[in-house]
Amino acid sequence: MLSRSLSRLSLCAAAIGALAVAAFAVAPSLAAEDAVIIPPPAADAPETGGIKTAVLAGGCFWGVQGVFQHTAGITSAVSGYSGGNKATADYNMVSTGSTGHAESVQVKYDPQKISYGKILQIFFSVVHDPTQLNRQGPDTGTQYRSAIFTTSAEQKKVADAYIDQLNAAKVYKKPIVTKVGALEAFYPAEGYHQDYLTLHPSQPYIAYNDIPKVENLKKIFADNYIEKPTLVNAAKATN
Repeated sequence: MLSRSLSRLSLCAAAIGALAVAAFAVAPSLAAEDAVIIPPPAADAPETGGIKTAVLAGGCFWGVQGVFQHTAGITSAVSGYSGGNKATADYNMVSTGSTGHAESVQVKYDPQKISYGKILQIFFSVVHDPTQLNRQGPDTGTQYRSAIFTTSAEQKKVADAYIDQLNAAKVYKKPIVTKVGALEAFYPAEGYHQDYLTLHPSQPYIAYNDIPKVENLKKIFADNYIEKPTLVNAAKATN
């Protein structure tokens, strides 16, 4: 955790300085990357059955997890790795960018309360910038790529159609680079990565890059926002 925190802290310090970090912690609307208001998918997955699983990669998993932990209908959001094999599902290895893994989040959701399409709308709108190739904000490398790992043919159909819809509507200045492919496996990340946003809200990287995403969720998707996060660990939030 220390090496990760120091690395992210140095990135923020180099980019904006300590005073800027404090300013953004106070005014999260001035985020590193602004949210984009986008239309919902024209076609969505059927809202039937029990708890479903979606796996998404959109840069550092701290922020992705944090947003979905504040989303109604989400029963679990776990940070982890997808795209590589079990032997290399380790943070230090994944950080080299050579394992095939992407930092990702396994989202389990109740389709009676939130649809797969709504999850994708939040993912493309406030979670990350889907036009950035192999990077997100200050983080670079294939491990930070934008990707959707589908768990069914229906999910792939919805995701592909939605990307085509958003590109056709030109809601972004550049084309979406998000890759869509079948999930082969998801490996949970180390314990210290879980619930990171909630446990460390004043950490400069979180304050500048990720807290604004949660604020944008609350603003843009008010009907889907919940104040109390759905945490992986039963741990008390601290600063």
